[in-house]
Amino acid sequence: MDNKTSILIVEDEEGICNFISAILSSNDFNVIKTAKGKEAVSMTASYCPDLILLDLGLPDMDGIEVLKTIRQWTNIPVVVVSARGHEREKVEALDLGADDYITKPFGTSELLARIRTALRHHQKISIGGPSEADKITLGDLEINYSKRIVSVAGKEIHLTPIEYKIIVLLSKYIGKVLTHDFIIKEVWGPYTNETYSSEIQALRVNMANIRRKLEINPAEPKYIVTEVGVGYRMVEELQ
Repeated sequence: MDNKTSILIVEDEEGICNFISAILSSNDFNVIKTAKGKEAVSMTASYCPDLILLDLGLPDMDGIEVLKTIRQWTNIPVVVVSARGHEREKVEALDLGADDYITKPFGTSELLARIRTALRHHQKISIGGPSEADKITLGDLEINYSKRIVSVAGKEIHLTPIEYKIIVLLSKYIGKVLTHDFIIKEVWGPYTNETYSSEIQALRVNMANIRRKLEINPAEPKYIVTEVGVGYRMVEELQ
């Protein structure tokens, strides 16, 4: 029996598909390929891949529709492949259940990092992993959930309740990008009286305060990075 991790590539550009396939094969992944959205849906059901790399610009079926269909019956990790500058598409895909995205053009190391993070995160969720842990440590940063204490290099950081909720939320999804909309709904609730633009501004102000308290250089954050036009991500490994 083949125990290799299997990845379904859904990509209609042959050159990119072959590039991705070569990278994955050389890194001991089992590769399944299709250029069509409808085939992607049926192949997901028949092959049950461990992860799907989904291009949004497909010839027969919009990638967003493929994602919606797949998410009706499976939580297989999906990493969206998107063209540069298509922030709205990325946000929509993430809000519909995509695990991450990667922007063309991309290199080997970035592709493999995105795939491994999505696979690890899915495995943790499946086995009830770190989301149930008492604390999480990332370099000098430690978040103790039971004591509700955040510390850097052993020194407790004083946070507002909102700042603490944002940090905890990002840490529960460590390595995964969370959209502005998702963070706002999780932290402030779905029925705030504020306009969306003021909610975004409130999130940015809180994030600036968090970075000022956590980071040595807030202008070059190492714990929580900005995904421009999309949201924020707590890194899984420090550079």
